[in-house]
Amino acid sequence: MRLSIVIVSYNTKDKLRMTLRSVFDSNFDFEFEVFAVDNHSSDGSAAMVRAEFPRVLLIENSKNSGYAKANNQAIRKARGKYVLLLNSDVAVSPSAFDTMVKFMDNNPEAGIAGCKVLREDGRLDSACRRSFPTPWVAFSRFSGLQSVFPKSRFFARYHLTFLPENELSEVDSVMGAFLLIRRDVIGKIGLLDEDYFMYGEDIDWCYRAKQAGYKVFYVPTAAAVHYKGSSSKRSSKKALFEFHNSMRIFYDKHYKDRYSRFTRFVVMAAIWKMYFLRAFRNFFKAEKLVSK
Repeated sequence: MRLSIVIVSYNTKDKLRMTLRSVFDSNFDFEFEVFAVDNHSSDGSAAMVRAEFPRVLLIENSKNSGYAKANNQAIRKARGKYVLLLNSDVAVSPSAFDTMVKFMDNNPEAGIAGCKVLREDGRLDSACRRSFPTPWVAFSRFSGLQSVFPKSRFFARYHLTFLPENELSEVDSVMGAFLLIRRDVIGKIGLLDEDYFMYGEDIDWCYRAKQAGYKVFYVPTAAAVHYKGSSSKRSSKKALFEFHNSMRIFYDKHYKDRYSRFTRFVVMAAIWKMYFLRAFRNFFKAEKLVSK
């Protein structure tokens, strides 16, 4: 078994169907398996998988257990040399799996790799290659300096916008929408951290892999299209909170002992200020819609 593909879904029936069709339409000649973990969807996702994709190994949860925990359920059962986390709203190109597996075969120092992920309009999904969010990197991003100086290696490190889009690059992190990892690496660094309900678990995994001595690569010769915002909207209350809480978890787990208490205070204040401002804005947007 060369490749285990793990797809977690929550109320994404139509896009999950699209994702699975792209998986089974792919061109490669090695043995693989596909897991679909349904996080208690109410839209008939699990029934669709059973009826239309009998080869898929379906896991049905009785509640929404979160992205990291659901992935881990399948990873524990996976038999592949490589494990791929694939979002339920991603359509892979026909050669993506073949290209990525061959890259990993030929580059044993690579512990994790991600492909070029495009948005629906053809633009690069900037989250598919990132640096770790140190206080300076995070400040450059959220202050807008990254947008003002997108070609600067000093200010634009979070989304690495100074790197050519079609250049193979060693990076800090790739996104969980398409993240390929060696099973041997999982054996050394452990499963996804289930403290993250959604968001952050991918960058945490990459951080731990690099700490263990492995490299992380962005491989643009393989591609996928990400139809973002399917399982959750960042504007929803739960998703908005978890997005910001994941920053807190990552900082306290990896940076708390590296920086002063004052730095942590500033970082936490910035995180929760952003959260409350966005929650406040979303509340008034909802009020306006209701009033109409």
